[in-house]
Amino acid sequence: MEIRITILAENSVLVPFDVIGEHGFAAYIETPQGNFLFDTGQGKALINNAMALKKDLSSIDFLYISHGHYDHTGGMADLLKVKSPLDVYAHPDIFKPRFWFKDNIKKYIGIQFSKDYLQSLGANFIFKREFFEIKKGVYSSGEVERTSAFEKIDKEMKTPDKDGNLIQDEIWDDFSMAIETSKGLVVILGCAHAGIVNILNHFIKKTNQKEIYAVLGGTHLGFATKDQINETLKVIDQYNIQKLGASHCTGLRISAELYAKLKDRFFFAGVGATLEV
Repeated sequence: MEIRITILAENSVLVPFDVIGEHGFAAYIETPQGNFLFDTGQGKALINNAMALKKDLSSIDFLYISHGHYDHTGGMADLLKVKSPLDVYAHPDIFKPRFWFKDNIKKYIGIQFSKDYLQSLGANFIFKREFFEIKKGVYSSGEVERTSAFEKIDKEMKTPDKDGNLIQDEIWDDFSMAIETSKGLVVILGCAHAGIVNILNHFIKKTNQKEIYAVLGGTHLGFATKDQINETLKVIDQYNIQKLGASHCTGLRISAELYAKLKDRFFFAGVGATLEV
């Protein structure tokens, strides 16, 4: 085994015993270089599901945060009570205020903890904006260039400007991870706010790889047009992607549509799902 990825937090569950689902995402990643955690979900499921799936959170070398939304960071405080001190890799914007605003309904969707509080629990934040190698063959995307015409940031995502007025949040802290394997890159997505095609193109360019073996995580295709889905499927074929594990912000309808088109290349990446290479 080169790597094993196990979903610990997700909207749905795939195993029958002891685990719970929640709107969010977290994945436990085992490699020969050590274990680490990608996101922490909303916070209700992480510890429970890690225990049920027998994944030792105290063994992780670091935490990787894909972006500063509540459904990816809510388990950070509980995690730090299990593993501390802990290096946390993230974009420096993760603590900026975030809101979802639509039809006069405004909901706070940012990190619910302050940076100082998390540091007091043992978080050692390592902030980066650029692409970098965390460990040998384990890459952080850094900020992803937005070049595809069909992938747009949700208009409902807002952040305050210096005067307190809500403006479009471009979510430049949307990070993804790529891990080199003998079969090609394995790409892990948090929410893919930057656009899954933009992200895949970005990793191909930055790593000089030609193929991507697998992609799993939140694709954000649950909000996509038919044209966007068709263009995404073209890129999946272009990079010869053999496994697409869709979860979180993909949605049931789009997941079913992807399964119908990709057949055995698709899997539902709910809690308990694993990918081994």
